[in-house]
Amino acid sequence: MQAEIEKLFEEKPGTYTDDHFRLFQEFKAALNAGAIRAAEPDLRAPSGWRVNGWVKKGVLLGFRMGGVVDMSVNAARQPFFDKATYPVKHFTAESGVRIVPGGSSIRDGCYVGKGVTCMPPMYINTGSYVGDGTMIDSHALVGSCAQVGRNCHISAASQIGGVLEPIGALPVIIEDEVLVGGNCGVYEGTVVKRRAVLGTGTVLNRSTPVYDLVHNTVHRATDDEPLVIPEQAVVVAGSRAIASGPGKTWGISLYTPVIVKYRDEKTDTKIQLEDLLR
Repeated sequence: MQAEIEKLFEEKPGTYTDDHFRLFQEFKAALNAGAIRAAEPDLRAPSGWRVNGWVKKGVLLGFRMGGVVDMSVNAARQPFFDKATYPVKHFTAESGVRIVPGGSSIRDGCYVGKGVTCMPPMYINTGSYVGDGTMIDSHALVGSCAQVGRNCHISAASQIGGVLEPIGALPVIIEDEVLVGGNCGVYEGTVVKRRAVLGTGTVLNRSTPVYDLVHNTVHRATDDEPLVIPEQAVVVAGSRAIASGPGKTWGISLYTPVIVKYRDEKTDTKIQLEDLLR
């Protein structure tokens, strides 16, 4: 499948044939089943993850192949128009996914595991992966190709950014048992390692260093590697004073995430309420 997807992506035909659409349906079925992923664990990589560029090409191929069609349930009251290749994902009760009524949307071509809870309104985009037992809370976004592990909580109004292009860029990774607090934003291929906790309003991206007060170090993205938040780190929104020039004179501080501790029994007690909601 990889060779066929890459060939079709690189050699755009004048017209897409039935065989091309069958190939894309097979590709999308594999995404839905979690058999292929936009990124996967790789112990040889410094971040612990590697991107599968051909999968991202396949996702982009779907946008290229699909025409815009009317997807409205009721065109007069609430019209919807989108690519024919990306309707909403089909679920049944046997899927084992709770989709609470109230306006959520999950696009076809993503994996949503058993025991996932979707609180309205939330959105999961194509190419993404959401592991078993995870909760996606109200007004939260899981962006295109983002990878979210098992038993995570993506809290209300949090944004897990999509990274579809460039092809070789690692998408956002949220590993197992991570708590992402309300109104957080994780962008630009950031990797949040297992059992980390992001406090309310924390924003992580390639441009902002993270100051680790426990280990007296600074975590940064490089040209070749993403920002990586260590396992069990507890990160909160902080500020850093400007040390020179007008900024110092005016008393201005810049936003920066800060690791204030690493997860312990007290932290676990504060967040164990999540188990009662699943």
